[in-house]
Amino acid sequence: MSVHEITGDEIGFAEAECVTLSEFMASGLFQRTYGEGMRLVEETSAYLDGDGRAAAKTLPREASLAYAGESMRLTTRLMQVASWLLVRKAVHEGEMTAEEANSEKYRLATKEIARQPRFAGADALPQRLLELIERSERLYARVERLDTRLREPVAGPALNHPLAEQMQRVEAFFRESLSADFPRPQFGRRTRRPE
Repeated sequence: MSVHEITGDEIGFAEAECVTLSEFMASGLFQRTYGEGMRLVEETSAYLDGDGRAAAKTLPREASLAYAGESMRLTTRLMQVASWLLVRKAVHEGEMTAEEANSEKYRLATKEIARQPRFAGADALPQRLLELIERSERLYARVERLDTRLREPVAGPALNHPLAEQMQRVEAFFRESLSADFPRPQFGRRTRRPE
């Protein structure tokens, strides 16, 4: 399979293979990524509406501006991830086709925002906000890699194997040898009833 887990937070990919939506769903990693993404959206919303709002009022001017900018990026990043996850879930549940999901309309659209360096003064932001930002960046990077892989055309794994040509020749040799040594029985109606 093309998808495999490499650490607690990251998903790795076998280099030569493409990931299909069915492989991704069957791997169990979609459910994990989906759950993680939705929990992070909820945690972030609760923080920004509660403790984060209170903490922002006590920040110096530069850190206050960084708080506004970083929280906007954080929210944008998470909304893009949540949207992507919901679209893939809709495909898996038959509510939408894979072609629709792969249209430009559902592509991750905020890559420029998500990859920007931190605002000046971000080092003075509350630790909880910095933690949410880092988690969202890792999750966004994971979803971006998955999106890229899911949009690649799927080729048979044997075609990507470095020994594919030799394996095909060996298979052809054995097919010829086996068919000569062990001819297939003729299937059809019996002419005589077995005794």
